[in-house]
Amino acid sequence: MSLSAIILEKDEINGFSHSLKTITKQQLLQQQGDTLVQIHYSSINYKDALALTNKGPIVRQWPMVPGIDGVGEVIECQSGRYQSGDLVILNGWGCGETHWGCFAQYAYLKSEWLIPLPQNITPYQSMIIGTAGYTAALCVKRIVDFGVKPEDEKVLVTGATGGVGSVAIAILSKLGYQVTASTSKVADKDYLHKLGAVEIIDSQSLKEPNRPLQKELWSAAIDVVGSYTLANICAQTKYGGIVACCGLAQGMDLPATVAPFILRGVTLAGVDSVMASYDKRIAAWQLIAENMDEKLYSHIAQTITLNECAEVANKMIANKIKGRFVVDVNN
Repeated sequence: MSLSAIILEKDEINGFSHSLKTITKQQLLQQQGDTLVQIHYSSINYKDALALTNKGPIVRQWPMVPGIDGVGEVIECQSGRYQSGDLVILNGWGCGETHWGCFAQYAYLKSEWLIPLPQNITPYQSMIIGTAGYTAALCVKRIVDFGVKPEDEKVLVTGATGGVGSVAIAILSKLGYQVTASTSKVADKDYLHKLGAVEIIDSQSLKEPNRPLQKELWSAAIDVVGSYTLANICAQTKYGGIVACCGLAQGMDLPATVAPFILRGVTLAGVDSVMASYDKRIAAWQLIAENMDEKLYSHIAQTITLNECAEVANKMIANKIKGRFVVDVNN
C-alpha cells in the first residue's frame, strides 16, 4: 500500500524543505503506535503553520509528516480499544512534532491518543473545530467551571478571527455571555458579529506597554496572543476574574507585574490542549457538540488540499486569513 503525505525534511546540506510525496505502509508502520487510521480530513492550526514554514522550533524529529489534527476510520487496532470501522479524532499528543501526523491519507497512532467522534458531529465538522476549536472549548470550560456567569458582563476574546477565537466566540455567545472580540482585522466586523460578538475592539490597543493596573473591564478573557497583550488583559480584568491563556502569537514573554493577582485576585490559568487527559477531551468535545450552532460551521470553514497547505500556512503566519481551513487529504 502506498499513500500521499506531506513530508518535511531538514539537513545541514539542503536546509529545510516540504513536499508532497508517496510513502509506503511499511514506512508509516515504523512509527510507534498500535492503531492504523485512514484519515478523512485534517486541519491547519497555528502550530502546523509554524512547522510548514519552519518559522518555529515545532518539529523535533526529521523527516516529519505534519498535521496535529485528524479524523478518520480505524482500519486495525492492536490494543482492542477500538474496532475496525470506528470513527475517531486525534488532537495533539506530539503528532506533527515527534510523531508523524495527519497531513497524509493514513496515520499510525497510539489508541490512547484517540477519542470517539461525537455522534452529532460529522467528520468534516470535527476538523472545522480541530485543535484550535477544541482548545477554545477547554478555555471556555475553564471559565465556566471557575464560576463566571453570563450576567457577569463582558468576556474578552483575543485573536478573534483565528481558529481559537472564532470557536470561542461562537460557544460563549451560545451560552449567553457578552463577548468582546479583539482583532487587528476590524474590517471583519460582520464575520465576528455573526459568530456572536457584541463588541469589537482594535487589538492594537492592547499591544503596547501600559500601567500594571488599569480600568476593570473584563469578567473573564481568553487570550491567544501573550506578551504585552496578556499583561494588559490581566491589568484590565475585574476583581476575582480569570484569564485563560493558550497562545503566544505576539510573544512568549509576559511583561507584567503581580499587581492584578495580589490586589484584585485575578487568576491566570494556562490551558494546554496537547497533553490534556481523555476525560478533559471528552468534556471539551461535548461542550462543542452541545453549543456550536450548526450554521456557523460553514461560516468559519474553507476546504483545501494537501497541495495548498503551504500557501495557507504562510498566510496564517502573516495574519492574512480568518476562520478555519479543513484539509481534504484524499484530493
